[in-house]
Amino acid sequence: MTATVARLFSFLLIVLGTYLWIGYSITELTGSGDRTSAAVDISPEGGEVIYWGRGRCFTCHSVGGQGSAVRGPNHGQFGEKFPLPMGARAAERAQERSEKEGEEFTAVDYVVESLASPGAYVVKGYKNEMAVVYAPPISLSLKEIKAVTAYLMSLGGDLDMEAIDTAPGEMTQQFYAKISAAAAAGGGDPGEGAIVYEDNCLDCHSLNGEGGEIGPDLSGISAKGLKFISESILQPVKSLTKGFETYVVFNQDGRQTIGLKTRDDASEIDITTANGDVVTLDKADIKEIKIDDTKSVMPDDLSEAMTVKDYQDILSFLMLQKPKAEE
Repeated sequence: MTATVARLFSFLLIVLGTYLWIGYSITELTGSGDRTSAAVDISPEGGEVIYWGRGRCFTCHSVGGQGSAVRGPNHGQFGEKFPLPMGARAAERAQERSEKEGEEFTAVDYVVESLASPGAYVVKGYKNEMAVVYAPPISLSLKEIKAVTAYLMSLGGDLDMEAIDTAPGEMTQQFYAKISAAAAAGGGDPGEGAIVYEDNCLDCHSLNGEGGEIGPDLSGISAKGLKFISESILQPVKSLTKGFETYVVFNQDGRQTIGLKTRDDASEIDITTANGDVVTLDKADIKEIKIDDTKSVMPDDLSEAMTVKDYQDILSFLMLQKPKAEE
């Protein structure tokens, strides 16, 4: 019996040792070695730590002969396919983007775009499968993305830290705003949030002149802050906008109509219900009309209909809806 236990114990030790060796070998193979994921500065050195650490870039990309990942383009100078390292390559790609899109792209714009909207430019021969790095599970912060940008631009390119950090161009600023909104919303994807908005909100709310009028106009909604937007979705009654109170109307015969009062003249009122129907009521037939501050025409089960990802995505999308600058 003792001999059997000893053999079993030895076998388990061998299996454990094998798994540890495989894990170590994979780590060495990817080039992630001794790099850590500690907090870093916005610099090429800081970006290198993120690239080979918690950013997980090394799982799909290599840099020259460092690493062995091939799912994404090599970011260094590597063979005939990649005669230029990423920094110099970005300048060429930016020129291509400028000619194609009809608006000026800088090398920094190109690199930041590849991190903020990876599907915007897919290198020939590769799939559109890059992860959204500012969303879960990677969830890089804006500071970390700036650091990675600096690292990539330092690979044979003209490193301009002002263009990356303190004085970014207009296009890069727009990408940064997208990343910041996503981070504030817990890592949502504003692009996916636009789809969630269209599926769930467009019929009742207007945005930049498009949509319904049952609910408040959401143009510039980010000015009200993340907490207000979040409460409006999760607890619509708690964040009712003035002018969109829910009315309960009782007719003389006991019938009840609930919704927004969208017209009120001398003899009639219109009540718009939650499904968009407009009910016209003669004031002479109304027994009682009152505001019910415990109800909202906005569905109170909206949060149940959405997944956690949907919720984070739409928050990030709405946080991008900035008020227009006064002329």
